[in-house]
Amino acid sequence: MMSETLKQAITAFLKPQVTDFGFASMDRFADAPPAHHPRRICKNAETVIVFGITVPRGMLKSPDYNLYALHRSYHSAYMRVDEISLALCNYIESLGKHLAVPVPSYAPMVFHQFEPWGMLSLKHAAVNAGLGSFGRSGLTYHPQYGALLRLSAVVTDTVIDADPLLPPDPCPPNCTACSKVCPAKAFDADGKFNKMTCLGRIIKHAIYPLALNSEAGLKNIERVINTAGHNYWIDCDECLKVCPLNKRP
Repeated sequence: MMSETLKQAITAFLKPQVTDFGFASMDRFADAPPAHHPRRICKNAETVIVFGITVPRGMLKSPDYNLYALHRSYHSAYMRVDEISLALCNYIESLGKHLAVPVPSYAPMVFHQFEPWGMLSLKHAAVNAGLGSFGRSGLTYHPQYGALLRLSAVVTDTVIDADPLLPPDPCPPNCTACSKVCPAKAFDADGKFNKMTCLGRIIKHAIYPLALNSEAGLKNIERVINTAGHNYWIDCDECLKVCPLNKRP
């Protein structure tokens, strides 16, 4: 199947199911860490298809149940996009001789020196696919939905034309709303965002105390977190609530 015809077929498959999607070519992943390059996921990878489902802005305004709604919305979206990525892989492989591999929305994760990584950085992949741009908070912002898209992806060995990239730095000039409100103080004096400082404050797993205080847990941290700790609790969304990019109609 020709590249343009295949892109049209995938577009028709995804459009009724997701909020937005985009296509990224391999040359846009030249700076990816070797262990997380798309070609470590799919043999002879040529294209990454990234897509997302938005979660509702209303939960950010909930007087009493903001974090409860955020928790369930995120995990419901994760399950849905994972199902779509699996279906899309099977669809692509049904059209010809090409291979496709799903990229999970959240778990399983890979741990390097106790720092969690995805198989592929979905935030970078979304930027490379023209779905968004990096903001000062370290999040990827879609032009219409801000940071409220939950992402997944498919890596395939078929060549598909890439979508145009969006302009960098979507944040309003001189905006420091996220750094000012951050309870974890995850921004340094120069405004640089520290991911692990943030994660230590917002992500809560009931399994963490058991895992981190036992030799067996430490040796098998990846297995522990990817099984018992999959459905984590979110304990902070202050940056999401104050960001003007999440308030656009």
